[in-house]
Amino acid sequence: MSDNKNGWKDIPIGGMIKKAGNAFEYKTGDWRVYRPVIDREKCIDCLLCWIHCPDSAIKVEDAKIVEVDYDHCKGCGICAEVCPVNCIKMEKEN
Repeated sequence: MSDNKNGWKDIPIGGMIKKAGNAFEYKTGDWRVYRPVIDREKCIDCLLCWIHCPDSAIKVEDAKIVEVDYDHCKGCGICAEVCPVNCIKMEKEN
């Protein structure tokens, strides 16, 4: 569950985004049904998953994938689809 303390009455009408660049404030990962799990033994750090992730949930340091930001990953599976070595598996959430 999200740690956002605001109630439904605090959300702008229609879910409007009133300021740019605020997506990171909203933890949307709890929508997910499947989560991407990266097999680091098979990963070649091509960064295709990072390029294609619509949620910027693939975290990279020094041109290597370091983790998945599960607070923001919605489990769309695009990362697994574009992986050329099939090192990303979508696993059912518990």
